Amino acid sequence: MAKTESKATVTVRQTGSPIRRKADQRATLAGLGLNRMGRESTLEDTPSVRGMIAKVAHLTEIVEK
Repeated sequence: MAKTESKATVTVRQTGSPIRRKADQRATLAGLGLNRMGRESTLEDTPSVRGMIAKVAHLTEIVEK
C-alpha cells in the first residue's frame, strides 16, 4: 500500500474586497478559493501557493491555528 504523508498546509483568510482591483488580483483570489471577505481556505503549502498569497497580500492574511 502507498504511504500517506501529511503535507504542510496554510490557511488564508480574505480581509479585503476585490472590488476596484485588477482582474489578475480577482483571479488570484478565486484561484485561492476565496470570493468573499472573511472566507477562509486551507491549501497545500507550496511555492506556487505562497506566490499567489504574496500577490494579494494586501487582501489576505495567513491564519495561525
